[in-house]
Amino acid sequence: MDLTSYAEWAVRLVNDPAPPPELVRLRDELAAVFDAAADAEELAALLNALLVRYPVRPQLTDHDGRGWHLHLADHSGAAAVMGLAAVVATLGADRLGRCLEPRCSRAFLDTSSNRSRRYCSARCASRANVAAYRARRRSGQ
Repeated sequence: MDLTSYAEWAVRLVNDPAPPPELVRLRDELAAVFDAAADAEELAALLNALLVRYPVRPQLTDHDGRGWHLHLADHSGAAAVMGLAAVVATLGADRLGRCLEPRCSRAFLDTSSNRSRRYCSARCASRANVAAYRARRRSGQ
């Protein structure tokens, strides 16, 4: 069962400036997980606490002609928490990140094969590269 799509839902929630009122607390808790990505011990403690607070309820389903498969029933954000925990467990804590573009702090999952993602989007990467190029030109390099 691939839980990356559930982790992507967590990213979208963290980046949502105005989530539904019932998800504001979860958004803030998930944001703390991304903020702790550099400290694997703290990140694990936060995720473990969230896994207790938001228990996962798997559900067997056969929608869309795909045959029987598992989904995580999600009314409280448990699937997002489980998705992040699965990404950390299988890929590592360093796969959770915050955009390095100075005017942005959006969360992202680094699913690249070489763990090289530094920006939340191509737009932010381009913005940062253009700013660096202009800075080099100003300094005469």
